[in-house]
Amino acid sequence: MSPYTSQGHGVLVVPSDTSRRDVFRRIAQRPHVDWPAYDATPLYDQSSLTALIEDFRTVSGIWFEHSAHNSVEGLVCQYLLSYVEFSPHDQYSGPTRYEMPQLFRAFLLKEVYGWDHETALVEYLRQHSETRRSLGFDSVPDQSTLWRSWNERFSAKLRETVERTARTTLINAQNAGVAVPRDPERKLQYHNEESMETDLDDQTILEEAAKISDHVSRVVFPSFSLDRGDGCEIHENAYWDLQTYLGLRERLAANEGARSFVYESTRDRTPLGHAHRGQIRNLSIEQVRAMYRQAITRLLNEVAETEQFFRAGIVAIDITEADPFTGNRTGHEDEIIGTKEKTDEYAYQWASVQLVGNAVPLVLDARPVRKGETRLEIVEDLLDSAEELVHVDNVLMDREFDSQHILEMISQRGLSYVVPKRMQTSEKAQAKRLLQRDQDRYETDRKLHLGKNEWHETTLIYRRKEDSEHDDHRQYSVFMTNRGSGHLTEYGYRWEIESGYRSIKRFMAATTSKNFGLRFFYFAFACLLYSIWRAVDLLVQVELTGEYEHSPIVTADNTLTLLKKETGIG
Repeated sequence: MSPYTSQGHGVLVVPSDTSRRDVFRRIAQRPHVDWPAYDATPLYDQSSLTALIEDFRTVSGIWFEHSAHNSVEGLVCQYLLSYVEFSPHDQYSGPTRYEMPQLFRAFLLKEVYGWDHETALVEYLRQHSETRRSLGFDSVPDQSTLWRSWNERFSAKLRETVERTARTTLINAQNAGVAVPRDPERKLQYHNEESMETDLDDQTILEEAAKISDHVSRVVFPSFSLDRGDGCEIHENAYWDLQTYLGLRERLAANEGARSFVYESTRDRTPLGHAHRGQIRNLSIEQVRAMYRQAITRLLNEVAETEQFFRAGIVAIDITEADPFTGNRTGHEDEIIGTKEKTDEYAYQWASVQLVGNAVPLVLDARPVRKGETRLEIVEDLLDSAEELVHVDNVLMDREFDSQHILEMISQRGLSYVVPKRMQTSEKAQAKRLLQRDQDRYETDRKLHLGKNEWHETTLIYRRKEDSEHDDHRQYSVFMTNRGSGHLTEYGYRWEIESGYRSIKRFMAATTSKNFGLRFFYFAFACLLYSIWRAVDLLVQVELTGEYEHSPIVTADNTLTLLKKETGIG
């Protein structure tokens, strides 16, 4: 497309009041999404450029889905900027002819078209008076004025914000099938650098991880809020700083961690251990989950702008348990429940849903498991969350979810599943017959009774385990699936959630507290740190190699150390 050809055959298509209302109504109805972002957390304010980028991502993600919005230029001209405080990023102090919002829109337009010089922008505005007026210019601005505004008036961070906002807008338009002025570069650039050494030595990886961890922490951590009110001397980020610090070392409790954190932190004031625990205990389970889902939404939005991220696919649901509880659980019997193996021990249990397969293995949601809750309730809850965030095709679960009612619920959602079946008398008999015939694999249809003459139809697949330690029917495993044997190979991806749990537990702070909310927060925050690590690793790999391999090149310890340094963003 010529730089002087306007979208819409020479006429700027101005969105109507009705179509704009439709967009913001949909944003208001979406869970875990806030607009404007600064209004959702004390860690952002109206001058936050990270919040501005996030707001453009939120709005453009829905804007271009509206049938009346088929122009990138329309969003650039119409996006509401009146709430944004640009003055901290304005390097001029004297009187100026143009306001910062006007210039921001103009340079955003230049960036979405990919023009290298202000001359092209000036010529375009001269030829398209309606666009010029929509941007707020009464007359065509002078080329030299625009050059000085970009190079001398705009801060480096604001210039970077224009570039990232344009890229995000183009990607969302392209994803929605809207014609774009240029193809967006889906390789992330967090700093303008003339060149970068691409040899994957440790120093190069660490330097890139530092930049990306800095950016990711600024996006994710504002999802968490303690609602402490105004006038607090200790910045709220210090609490997340400390919580991240506790994850740096195995089995580090809040009191001990707070004492050593005083010497390692660059902050003037840091919370004491008891104050930290007290703030966390004030958060309800529902608040923690809501904040977690919002943080994961922001993290997904970051990695989704790379071609290497698979937003659709396979999720695994599982339940993990904390170390056995050895104290007195009187009054906490509904929370400190038995172990999954039905031993005489007791433990806290947590359930989660995680992306597996080709996708970066992020934990999409986590929740506690209480006495009396059914596995059906747990799976429904986690799938609701997962399907709000990504497109789910297939669900993998362990044999503890071997329930016809769970399988029917998944099928009713239009999803496929693979679940091991506990071997009852009939399955054992069939496995013995297969052993006698020396048959490695067998497939048969089965109807599972749901009650009231209703049935769930599934397929049972018997598979002989290689190098089994048994010489009888126990050589065989039985799986249930509603999509045929082709999906059985995907069950191998389920190991990723077990591997993830080991890392998550490594990130958890230690505590002897019986407070259920505190315990769950520690688990949820560890899930977040794990997900940040895997997201940072993906972004680093894409930045340095243009590809993504499942085996991380950034270590978990490196990421935690970098996050500890970078959470002090207030």
